Amino acid sequence: MVGGTERKRGLGRGLSALMSDVAETEERASAGPAAADKKIPIEQITPNPDQPRKRFAEGDLDDLAASIKEKGVIQPLIVRAIADGRYEIVAGERRWRASQMAQLHELPVIVRDFSDAEVLEVAIIENIQRADLNAIEEAAGYRRLMDQFGHTQEKMAEALGKSRSHIANLLRLLNLPEPLLEMVRSNDLSAGHARALLGAEDPVGLARRIIRDGLSVRAAEALVKKEQSGDARGKPAASKAPAEKDADTKALEGDLSATLGMKVVLTHKPGGESGEVTLHYKTLEELDELCRILSGT
Repeated sequence: MVGGTERKRGLGRGLSALMSDVAETEERASAGPAAADKKIPIEQITPNPDQPRKRFAEGDLDDLAASIKEKGVIQPLIVRAIADGRYEIVAGERRWRASQMAQLHELPVIVRDFSDAEVLEVAIIENIQRADLNAIEEAAGYRRLMDQFGHTQEKMAEALGKSRSHIANLLRLLNLPEPLLEMVRSNDLSAGHARALLGAEDPVGLARRIIRDGLSVRAAEALVKKEQSGDARGKPAASKAPAEKDADTKALEGDLSATLGMKVVLTHKPGGESGEVTLHYKTLEELDELCRILSGT
């Protein structure tokens, strides 16, 4: 276990320095398991109870276990010493789980003297760096780094090798309703589709239609624009308030209403000679009378 000097240095290091600890395991792994600080019996290693990642795909673990059986654990776990000669995983829980499946008796480790906050921070960083993390899990990791550790988007982009726009776009996804977030988590909907739905009035309904019809991201964007100008089924948007009618039009509406015994509305297109006549009836008897008048019977 590293002494107090390392702890003082570690507490103020920030994201980039913590990233260097994770990266160090990859550099040292190229020399094989012997690059680790030591090997520890697997029964003395325990997972981090605050590990942000809660789902471990069984198929992926099976593949990793098969690889470990053949080649061993190439990349050491990062651990910290806890009570009673045991060690807690900081990074590498998948390797630990797969190694149990492969029936290994000990694992190569690199021991670090991390604080509780740093353990959580490194665990989030490791998960963000994983290629199989879905967009919502990745966005939640960024949000947690910002909320719990005060990291800015700029600092995260620099340390993690991501663009600021990539981080910003993923964080925006967290504003979507929970049913839609679950669609992305389950890979029913891509991050691109989800981003297209950010401005939609009914994002969940449109998402179901996108999934049902197998729409592309571009088609999803067009669907949202169509909804914003009306609705997704082609209903026209509510028209603006009509212009004030002139006195002649109002007088004609009154004459026709009196003649027919029902409300008549004239809509005359400005600058033209065409328009619409709308008749409003209140009962079926009024409709019958209208039909009689129009048929001349």
